[in-house]
Formats: sequence, C-alpha cells, structure tokens
Amino acid sequence: MNSVIRRSYVYILTNQRKTVLYIGVTSDLRRRMEEHRTGQREGFARRYHVDRLVYYEEGEDITSAIAREKQIKAGSRQKKLDLIAGLNPGWRDLYEDLVSPDEEGL
Repeated sequence: MNSVIRRSYVYILTNQRKTVLYIGVTSDLRRRMEEHRTGQREGFARRYHVDRLVYYEEGEDITSAIAREKQIKAGSRQKKLDLIAGLNPGWRDLYEDLVSPDEEGL
C-alpha cells in the first residue's frame, strides 16, 4: 500500500510594523496565507493584523511540524528574531514566493 506523504509547514507571521509575531502550523501554507491575508481566520492573527509571512519551514508530517511549532514558541523573542533574520534578513513578505505573478490578485 502506498502512503502519501503530506508536507507540513511551521510559519511565522508579523504585522505591518513588525511588532507582533504569530507562529502557526499548516499542511497547506498557500491556502493558510490566503486565509490570513483576507481575514478569514478569526483569532489572534486577525485581531492584530498579522498577515505578513516572514519565515517558514517545511516538515515531513504534521506531527513533526507541531513539535517544531512548540519548540519555536517556547523560545525567547530574540531566538524568534534570529530565526527570521537567518532566513529572511530584510523581513520581506514571503507570500510572494508562494504565488505566481498572475495569481497575486487572490
């Protein structure tokens, strides 16, 4: 029996002023980002206008992604900032990498 490996992602979002960090996990990063950007997801991210993707990691499965999410959340703010700076020193919105140029209007 073939089993399908479903990738999972741990991600960090921030707001326009880069003062708030939100750490989440998903199996479909593009869909989740579209939900955050359009305000479809209620809760912390929507309340604090956290919709800019500044960091993400791909994992093998949801269990490992959740474990990594907990590890990142348990770290200090400085560790989170260092993690972002290591991948994305300019804090560019990485959402642009998830969509093709003709899909940006989504």
